[in-house]
Amino acid sequence: MTLTYEIFQANLARVRAEIDETCALVGRTPSSVRLLPVTKNHPPEIVDYVVRAGLGAVGENRVQEARQKRPLAASTLHWELIGHLQSNKARLAASLFQRIQSVDSTYLLDRLEKAAADADRTLALLLQVNTGADPAKTGCTPEQTPALLEHALGLPHLRVEGLMTIAPLDNDPDTARRAFENLRVCRDSLADRFHIPLAELSMGMSADLRQAIAAGSTLLRIGTALFGSRT
Repeated sequence: MTLTYEIFQANLARVRAEIDETCALVGRTPSSVRLLPVTKNHPPEIVDYVVRAGLGAVGENRVQEARQKRPLAASTLHWELIGHLQSNKARLAASLFQRIQSVDSTYLLDRLEKAAADADRTLALLLQVNTGADPAKTGCTPEQTPALLEHALGLPHLRVEGLMTIAPLDNDPDTARRAFENLRVCRDSLADRFHIPLAELSMGMSADLRQAIAAGSTLLRIGTALFGSRT
């Protein structure tokens, strides 16, 4: 079935209702949780749906896909890279995205710093932490995160705004809950140690947004629940 704007609006209303309901259950305000639509493997017109609905940002998994879509979208749209970033694409990514969520090595930090410095800009980023100890996922370990953050704080053209994780694929909802709670604990420890807020916790997708909200997510990366299955 073709995704029309009306179907998208209905999907968006359902997702927002689920967020509101979960926030009420765990004692959070819905405004403390933002929605990042993920348009991976969907056609460029989907990005226009995001803009028309008043959602000011979009998440993409691949640098090349964003490169194709971005010229067709409103210039005011905020782009975030949520997929794994190869270091040889760091310069291109720094020119396309306002924030990169998938930073997990000092080498990648150095490549992004050089790209941002050459462009005379400050690039926002999140550190990706594999808090579920999932061998299928990228991200540094919680134990590696302090050294990674310390390195990032020494790079003047990068600004670390928080942490990101992807929960392991598991039918047990407790698996996602533990991964998300581990990220919050990691963030709290780093914030105390380095005296910085690290306000953003990007965690939770269509299948595990309830567990993510309960654990303190500030940013939900939602694709399937908004746009349907990817092609």
